[in-house]
Amino acid sequence: MKITLCGMAILVQVGFVGTKSLSQNYILPNTQPLSWTGDLASRLIDSCDQFLLNQIENSIEDREHFWQRNLSSSSAYEKSVQKNREDFAKILGIRDKRNEFDNPDMLGMVGSGPGYTIHQVRWPAFNQVHGEGLLVIPDQENIEVAAIVIPDADQTPEDILGLSNSLPNELQIARFYAEKGMRVLVPALINRGTTHKQLSDREFIYRSAFPLGRHIIGYEIQKILSGVDWLKKEGTEKIILSGYGEGGLLAFYSSAVDTRIDETQVSGYFGSRQTVWEEPIYRNVFGLLHQFGDAEIASLIAPRTLRVNSNIGTPEVSISPGTGGKPGRLTSQSPHEVTAEIKRAEQLVDALNWQIKREDLEAPSKALPQIIRLPEHLQRHNQMLTELDLHNQWLLTESPYVRKAFMNKINTDSINVFQASQQYYRDYFQNEVIGKFDLELLAPNARSRKIDIASDLVTAYEIVLDVFPGLFAYGILIVPNDLKPGEKRPVVVCQHGLEGRPQSTIGEEGFHYYKAFATKLAEHGYITFAPQNIYIFEDRFRTLQFKANAIKKTLFSLMVPQHQQITNWLGTLDIVDQDRIAFYGLSYGGKSAMRIPALVGNYCISICSADFNDWVWKLASSRSPYSYVWTGEYEIFEWDLGSTFNYSEMATLIAPRPFMVERGHFDGVAPDETVAYEYAKIRNLYSAQLGIGDRTEIEWFVGPHTINGIGTFKFLDKHLKFGRK
Repeated sequence: MKITLCGMAILVQVGFVGTKSLSQNYILPNTQPLSWTGDLASRLIDSCDQFLLNQIENSIEDREHFWQRNLSSSSAYEKSVQKNREDFAKILGIRDKRNEFDNPDMLGMVGSGPGYTIHQVRWPAFNQVHGEGLLVIPDQENIEVAAIVIPDADQTPEDILGLSNSLPNELQIARFYAEKGMRVLVPALINRGTTHKQLSDREFIYRSAFPLGRHIIGYEIQKILSGVDWLKKEGTEKIILSGYGEGGLLAFYSSAVDTRIDETQVSGYFGSRQTVWEEPIYRNVFGLLHQFGDAEIASLIAPRTLRVNSNIGTPEVSISPGTGGKPGRLTSQSPHEVTAEIKRAEQLVDALNWQIKREDLEAPSKALPQIIRLPEHLQRHNQMLTELDLHNQWLLTESPYVRKAFMNKINTDSINVFQASQQYYRDYFQNEVIGKFDLELLAPNARSRKIDIASDLVTAYEIVLDVFPGLFAYGILIVPNDLKPGEKRPVVVCQHGLEGRPQSTIGEEGFHYYKAFATKLAEHGYITFAPQNIYIFEDRFRTLQFKANAIKKTLFSLMVPQHQQITNWLGTLDIVDQDRIAFYGLSYGGKSAMRIPALVGNYCISICSADFNDWVWKLASSRSPYSYVWTGEYEIFEWDLGSTFNYSEMATLIAPRPFMVERGHFDGVAPDETVAYEYAKIRNLYSAQLGIGDRTEIEWFVGPHTINGIGTFKFLDKHLKFGRK
């Protein structure tokens, strides 16, 4: 086998095809020959991609078991879908209590039209966050009917009221309602501009909000619904919601969440969401397709009026790779796709005799309003952006208290009681945070082939195992040559980091941060296994996260069953002590060390190297230079960890098994004090609460983002009760 190095990537070229050249001495006993050619890591990513696409395709049928619709009457139906409505609000991050207010702040008249005046307004929404925009007041005040009209993210309230005269007449949709003599509230949205580095402003807010269980979509819905609160308080009898593009999404979602909205008009948004992962990151809603497509969301509006306008398309948006944010695009769906989704929605509630009205959007007159003054819309936007950022940061400071309340069922009176109390949290972590496929593992059908390795003390094999239909696991097994007949040895699973490969851990040139730890541990006497995890090939693997998120899954939803299969199979080998299988991972492998052993009980030890820190802070802080808010790893954000699992809570799921942190003082992952802060909570759990302080350690060493391999090797020897003489 020839291994060609190219930066951090290894292209594996195998010089044979088929099995004829493979003797029994060339494969591991009790396995079949591995004859695959080409780059196995690339093949793995392709298999993950196709597996997720298949799961997304099946999601329409799978989501039906979440619904128990009672179609006997309109009132019975609305009651029967209330749980679905609440679930939808939750995944949109609609959690903050809205502020009550008597009237919006009137900031001055900005224009007038035939029969109405236009005013700049600001109103309390939630916490210290305000809605801002324009309010149309008809000359003959009529509070019976009011409209909230929502622009696209790259439009302003002034645009859709015709004040800026920057849009075609048919897109000045707020002016249409103003000319009907209605009171009209027009909220401003966060735009797609780039205030912070190369990130769109919507992605900037999304990044901090997502791990805190919030979403920019939910934030803007809250602003809209606070407007609904005010209009209802004023005595408005009928409320219409209308929007275009991003505003169409918000009108659609808001009406699904709140039954006080009587009529909804959606423009530039409606259709199949089966490729939602292709859209910009701020459209990523964790678990959307798990329970909802546009048809299911529309069914939450039934039997109220829903109009889908068909004469204007979706705003065309394209975010290219290499900009620092997630690549994505918005394009119009074909009339056939829209019609198919409308038909599917109507079939879901067929007994209600409800139909979506598909019609052209009516245009206002050509009489533009007169301008008195134009608001400073950029100043308004920046104020809104700052408020949402500050709200995210406030949530971050509150999150430790939220997590403490969440974890209050953990009981440390004894080890047995503690382990029993863990189960609720382990199930929650697996189902609500990581995501679990309800599939049985296949028989492993192990395939192997011997490979060259730069050590005379060990023998190495490439291994492939089946996991789920279409999904496999791949890695390198290293066996010490001094094994005695009948002897069973402990195993250390050695996990590479970002863009790494199993070869990275075994001593191939160019991977000095790993210090060949898989080979060194094998030379020390351990059997080692270095799996190929799926965080490789940049955008190719990062896209997998959004395919997974759409169906309430993550990258680890694939890697956990891979590791379960790996450890199950290792435990069947005559040379392995199945009760002594440890996990040791660097960097992204350290992230794996916090999540995979928490869910794979076959691991008796976990060592997190060059990653451990206050993870929620690292995800959500917009102040810290260490934060992922500012990096290109746009897949890294995990839903609602701020309310549930930081690293100390993940370690609570690993305990009482031994757990260790390996930390270089000059590691750029986080400063020492942040690492120490989070680890102190783990130390307290093991030592003060459970009385097993000897089972956890942190090794500080003078060095960078690297394997140190001193204290960790001693920790493995101690707890695996093994050491070469």
